[in-house]
Parts: sequence; C-alpha cells; structure tokens
Amino acid sequence: MMMKMEFKWLWFLRIAVVSVLLVLEGASTDACLEHERIALLHLKPFFNHYNYLNNWDEVKGSDCCEWMGIECNTTTGRLIGLSLNYTRFRDKDYWYLNASLFLPFVELKSLYLRGNVIAGCIENEDDATKLQQMIHLEELCLDGNLLNNSVFASLNGFPNLKYLSIRDNQMKGSLDMKDLDAFSSLRELYMSNNQLKDFVIHKGCCDLKKLEVLDLSWNTFEGMLPNYLDNLNSLRELDVSNNQFSGNLSLLANLTSLRFISLSRNHFEIPTSFAPFINLANLKFLYANENKMVMEPSFHSSLPKFQLKFITLSKCITSQQLHFELLTFLYYQYDLRFVDLSGNDFSGALLTWLLQNNTKLKYLILRGNAFSGLLSLPSAPNLNVSVVDISDNKLQGQILSDICSTFPHLRGLFLSKNAIEGDIPTCLSAMKDLWYLDLSNNHLSRSVPEELILKDSQRILRLSNNNLSGNVIPAVFNTKGLSNIYLDGNNFSGDMTNVDVSAFDFSSSPAEIDLSNNMFSYLDTLALSNNHFEGSIPMKFCNLNYLGFLDLSQNNLSGSIPSCSNPPHIEHVHLHGNRLSGPLSLAFYNSSSLVTLDLRGNNLSGSIPEWIGTLSSLSVLLLKANHLHGRIPVQLCQLYSLSIIDLSQNMFSGPIPSCLGNLTLPMQQNKILVHDEYISISSEDESRIFGSSKLARGANDGYPTSYMEE
Repeated sequence: MMMKMEFKWLWFLRIAVVSVLLVLEGASTDACLEHERIALLHLKPFFNHYNYLNNWDEVKGSDCCEWMGIECNTTTGRLIGLSLNYTRFRDKDYWYLNASLFLPFVELKSLYLRGNVIAGCIENEDDATKLQQMIHLEELCLDGNLLNNSVFASLNGFPNLKYLSIRDNQMKGSLDMKDLDAFSSLRELYMSNNQLKDFVIHKGCCDLKKLEVLDLSWNTFEGMLPNYLDNLNSLRELDVSNNQFSGNLSLLANLTSLRFISLSRNHFEIPTSFAPFINLANLKFLYANENKMVMEPSFHSSLPKFQLKFITLSKCITSQQLHFELLTFLYYQYDLRFVDLSGNDFSGALLTWLLQNNTKLKYLILRGNAFSGLLSLPSAPNLNVSVVDISDNKLQGQILSDICSTFPHLRGLFLSKNAIEGDIPTCLSAMKDLWYLDLSNNHLSRSVPEELILKDSQRILRLSNNNLSGNVIPAVFNTKGLSNIYLDGNNFSGDMTNVDVSAFDFSSSPAEIDLSNNMFSYLDTLALSNNHFEGSIPMKFCNLNYLGFLDLSQNNLSGSIPSCSNPPHIEHVHLHGNRLSGPLSLAFYNSSSLVTLDLRGNNLSGSIPEWIGTLSSLSVLLLKANHLHGRIPVQLCQLYSLSIIDLSQNMFSGPIPSCLGNLTLPMQQNKILVHDEYISISSEDESRIFGSSKLARGANDGYPTSYMEE
C-alpha cells in the first residue's frame, strides 16, 4: 500500500515537473536555467537526508550551477552533471526511484546516485519512451544500493550510455546476458562486489563490441571464463579477481587490446611460458596472485610481445622447475616498475638482475621465499627504487654501506627474518626519504647509530629480536621524527629509574615504544598525565614489574582497567579524569603495597569489591564521580592505614560502615597538592612519589599550605 502511494505521489510530481518544463521552455538566466533550478528543488526532498543539499537555495534567481553536486555547461548554462552520492539515510527502508524526475535535464551527461538504498526504478508504459529523450546521458553510477538482476531491464532506455557502475548491490545467481543487448554503446561496465555466480548466454547476444573495461571482481563466479569474452575485441581492462574461476586462459589470447588483467585469487592454471598473453602487445599490468603456475606439455620458445610495468605473482609457484621457467620469462622484461613474487618459495641467489635490467623499478617485493647466500646489491645505482622487501628469506652476511648510494631514494627497507649479521650501516641515518626500516629478527650486533633514532624523516623503526646493545634511552626519549620504535628482544642496557617521562613531548614523539625484553634497569615512575591519549590501557603495562608510580590521569582513556594492573611493587596509581568503564573486577587485587588509588571522574560501574580489604597499605582511596552502586563494603574497616576516602557522586545505598568515622590523619604528614586537590602524605611517601623534582608540586609552588579538615 505504501509503495502504491509513493508511486502515485512520484507520478504526480513528475507531471508537475514536466509542466514547469513546458511553461518555462527557453527561459534562461546568465547562469543555470530557471526550469532546471525548479526541477532540482523538486529532487531535494528525496536526497537531503544528511542536509547535504542545504545550499540548494530556493530563492528565485539563485545560481544552481554553484550548488553542491551540480555541474553546468559553461556556455549554455544547462545542467550536465549531477552527483547525489550518499544523500539518503542508509538505515531507511529501500525505495524505488522515478527516473522520469531527471527528464527536465535534457543535456545531463553524468548521474551519480551511489549509496542511496535504491531498490529499483518505478516503471510504467511511458518510461522507456521518455528515457529515450536523455540522449546525452553517458555516465550512470548506482554503486552501493539494493539493486538486483533486473536493473539492466530497467535502464535500457538510455541509448548512449558509456559508463555504468553497479558495484556493491544485490545481484546474485545467474545474469541473463540478453539484458545487456540494449547497451551496445557501453564502454565501461563495473559489477564487482555482488553475488553473481554465472551467465546465461544466448546465441547471437552480447553485442558489447565497444566495451573497453569489464570488472567482475569480488563475486562468486565458478568454472571457465565465459565464451562471450572472445567477442570483446575492444577490451582494454579485465578484472575477474576474487572469484572461483578455474581452468586455462586460452580465451584471452585473441584480446589483443588488453592492457590490464587482474586474475588474482582464483583457481586458474597459468602456464609459465605465459602463452595466452604472448601476443598481447599492449599488456602492461598483470595481477595473478594466488593462482597456480603450471608447465605446458610443449615448451613455447616465443618471447612475449609485451613489456610489463606491473606484475604480481605471489603464492603461485609449486616446484623448482616452475621457478626456472618463470625467471626465464622475467629475464626478458625491461620496463618493470612493480614486482611482487612473494610467498613462492624461490631459492638460490637473490634476483639482483631484476634491478639491473629494470632501471625504472620502484617496488621489489620478494618476501616469504627461500633466497640464500649473501645479501647482494646491483652493480649500478638505481635512482627510482622506493621499496625493497626481502624479509622472511635465508639471506646471510652484512648490510653493505653501499646500500645507501645504490638506492638513494629508498622509502621502505624490509630485511626482517633473515640471518643478517654485523653492524647497522650509519649511512641509513642520512637517508632523508627513508620512512620505514625493518631489520628485526636477524643477528645484528653492536650498537644502534644514535642518529638513526633521532633522524627527523623516519616514521617506523623495527630492530626487534637481534643482539644489539648499548644505551638507547637518551635517544629514544629525545626523538622527534619517529612514530613507532620497536627495540624489544635485544641486549640494550641503561638505567631507566630516573627517566623523566613527564617531560616527554608526545605531540611530536612516538605513538608506540617497545623496549621490552632487554637489560634495562627497572622503570620506577611512569607519569603521562594531561595528554590526549585515547583507547584502552595497554596490556603491556602488566609487564612493568618494578613500577611504583603510575599516573595516566586527565587523558581520554576508555575501556576497562586491565585485571593485571597490580604490579607487585606499585604504590601510587592515578587514573582520574578519563573515561574508564566497567567494574573494578580483579584490578589491583591483593596489591598490598598500594598506598594511593585515585579513580575519580570515570565511568566505572558495579560495586566496590570485597577484596578491597586486601589492600593493607592503602592510605588514600578516591572513587568520586563514577557510576558505582550497592553497599559500601565493611571490608574497608580492615584498611587500618586508610586516612582519606572520597566516595561522593556515586549511587551507593545502605548503611555507612561505622568504622569510617574513626579515620585519623597522622600529625607528622606533610601537605602535598596532587592534581589540584589536597591530600596529606608522609615524608617518606613524598620522597617516594616525587623523587624527581620535575614531578613534584609541593607547598612552595604557590598553593595554600593548610589542609582542608573534614
């Protein structure tokens, strides 16, 4: 019933729009045409659910060519482009589009309606005839809607459509190819990310001889490539990746216009001679990851007519003989820019000749093979190489200092999981373009060049699990350029007891530092308050066994407090002013050394656990402004050292344990201001907490010295 009402309403609106068109025919302004402006305003209620079209001004004379999503012909002022992507709420029910609403735009060339929960087009006897008036429409994008296989029958009224994209819809099962017969002008067709399984092909159908781009990726196609492909003589780009196609590729041999082929993640049998592609003189891009390379019964000695720029063949090779055949083919390629042969179990010496033969090569990815021998370099510099990834092989020897002059513009160097030894070349510190350096899981020894950590341009440094030594602490906490530093699993040493982390400038310093599993003296104090940290408290804090003072207050931390947040020597914990939630669970359970626990101003819930009585040294308990409820446990009476407690602004019920009236404040305690509130603490604890003068804020800092009595 609702759909019928919508149909009638849309049909009435269409009549009104067409009437306006007839009345105002020929009327124009110096900018957009008035009748097209009015027609756009009739569209606005359908496509303004995110207020995306708020600048579509209803004031007469407003230039619609300046509106969001509108493109006009600069000479005639007529609308030629309309982009209404994602302008309807995705959580609304699906709806049917009345294509006649776009008829006033007689010169419309491109229409984009991506992500608008469109389930189809309202159809009537007149529609097909009237859509023939849109002779200028060349581009139509309906990605991310709810269209099914009938979409082609609904759209066959556009006589000159050249670009059609219906990615990410609900087409499934078999696609009847006769529905495409009306699209003889089509140049590009994109149908990826649906659930299409096969094609129904009729004799004499599939007249798509002008088609240049066909994207069938991310569907569920099975079996051999369909025979209709043999008729697409103009095809330049073919993407059938991420399906379940199988069999040989002989069907492609006659498509001599092909420039781009993506076959990745299927079950194709690709001959090592590349016979199906030998005559494709225009082929530049070949993506064939995760298929199967096979030997042919007869060896093809002909050299390919093409020179590739991009080739990816990861996880394809299954035998040493196949290795030899593939490398022979690659030896005759001289224009490569991107090579990915990862995960193929190649063995033997490193393929340095690839770099020598292809002076324009930018990316060489050989990770996950079995290359062995010394880490060798090409004899001549390569000025274009940007990324070299030879990780997870069996290479030995040292990293030669010549690597910096051989690859002067290197941005990423990945040599992890080999057997490389010796020093880290100092010259790496001077490589301004180097963004990611991964030398982890090798046998590197001696010290790390300090300049490598301090360099401004680098962002990620991984040196984990080597035999490196020396004191890197000063450099780590003074770096400006690094985003992430991983130095774990080495023999670094040095004293971290007096490292003043509070002075660390996190606005321009690393987002991740991993110094675990080294030989550092213990970290005693970690103060990171008043920053902009987000996310949960890292579980790695559980490994800080010697931590005595932890201050993460006044950040944006969320999630629960890790249940292991009770290092054996922890004495003072400040987590107030965050967004921590959930119950206390077993956090701090049996932390007999804990003196201060400040959890104010969070979103903690549940009740105060009965194990609170195990915190035998607890002197200050601050739980103000949370969502705690239930009874105040009598176990608090077991805390004989308790002198300050704040449970206000919660939802506790029941009686207050009478023992809390017996709290006493020892007279010998000094007055210390912590986080803008006064607490009283002993001289011994003051020294313990504020051992670093930069952390201390005492009575001489200009704050009042008197303690506010109960």
